[in-house]
Amino acid sequence: MNDRTIVDAAAAASDDCGCAPTPAESRAFSQNRISRRGALGLGVLSVAALSAFGISSGVSAAYAASYPSWDDVQRAKQNEAAKAAEVTRIEGLIQSLTQKVAETQAAAQVASDEFYAAQQAYFAAIAEADALQAQADAQAAVAAESERKAGQVAAQLYRNGGDDTSLELFFAGSADHADELLARLGTMDKLLEYNQSVYDDAVAARNSAQSLSDQAVVARDERDRLQQVAEQKMQAAQQAADAAQAALDEQTTNLATMQAQLAALKDTTATTVAAYQAGVEAEAKARREREAAAAAAAAAGNSGGGGTPGSGGWVRPHGGHRSSGYGPRSQQCNANGCSSSWHYGIDLANGCGAAIYAAYGGTVDYAAANGGYGNYIRIQHGNGVATGYAHIKPNGFAVRRGQWVNAGQVIAYAGNTGGSFGCHLHFEVYLNGRYTNPADFMADRNVWI
Repeated sequence: MNDRTIVDAAAAASDDCGCAPTPAESRAFSQNRISRRGALGLGVLSVAALSAFGISSGVSAAYAASYPSWDDVQRAKQNEAAKAAEVTRIEGLIQSLTQKVAETQAAAQVASDEFYAAQQAYFAAIAEADALQAQADAQAAVAAESERKAGQVAAQLYRNGGDDTSLELFFAGSADHADELLARLGTMDKLLEYNQSVYDDAVAARNSAQSLSDQAVVARDERDRLQQVAEQKMQAAQQAADAAQAALDEQTTNLATMQAQLAALKDTTATTVAAYQAGVEAEAKARREREAAAAAAAAAGNSGGGGTPGSGGWVRPHGGHRSSGYGPRSQQCNANGCSSSWHYGIDLANGCGAAIYAAYGGTVDYAAANGGYGNYIRIQHGNGVATGYAHIKPNGFAVRRGQWVNAGQVIAYAGNTGGSFGCHLHFEVYLNGRYTNPADFMADRNVWI
């Protein structure tokens, strides 16, 4: 298809949808042509990073515009009109940055809650499918037992009356002993009645087993569908969290400088622009030093060796005692929400800020908020095995999505985020996406939690 055809087709489509550009917009576009590759890239970025999370593109000016330099500020101070324009420009950029952070964080929260809801729905579907299959198996066992009993009765009846000799013996002397004959006939009638009852039970149990088995198949299909939904929601939540972090980083990088520039423009004293700039640079240097120190501390903690080693390289993911086990439990509620009635993991309490270790080597495929789990990390270890770590403290991540971690490496620090009732690690183990008892799994690897 040539360019002329594309233009004509686009014009026709625009007329149909009522979304054609105005003449002014068309002129502006023609004066600022971009390549098809560039147009596609811009479209993908805007849709993926903004529309997918419900973020409007009307507040993205801070990302499109260039930030003022200190030379711009110095020149603007020499002219009142220029100074007023620069003040307006900087105030707009600051507002845009602030709004962008708020919007991306709100979108990340929504995506986090959707991921959590989808994950819990998937977990519930696992239980439903398993329960139906267990009921089907139980009914099949009842049917098999009933069929066995019916066979035994039939064999007994055959032995008592299956040939002429037996019948002659059975009815021998019946004329002289009528009561005995009636008793024998009565016994046979009862056996026949009992056998019919056993047979009916067998048929009912077999039908019930088939019905429950059919329901289990449907439940497993729904379980598999919900697993895919949960994975999609997880990816969306991670992308939303990344967008929120990018907005926050953008704000952190530029906000202090623009606030100082704004103060310099509005200052009527003899304080020089250079003095404001020096203050910003000093704060930036101090921040870099703090970040370097934190990175060095994290690197020291991430050198491995954390946790209690077991066989095959697995380690205990957290110190402290077990504060809650795996399985059914009474539901509790507080201001952060309610706990689940089934505990899919094990809680280990070692105090706020205590290090959390990777239970085994693998790749981090999620590191962000996850609804009631609060800040959450999931690590894929290979062969269908994964582990989850929940209730990480705010800003308590020591790893990021896509990063490879070693067994015993510090990945985060314990907190009280999400639906938590005190600082602890909620630790889960997944086999092909299904939750399993972490204590049993780890015990098989000589790690006791």
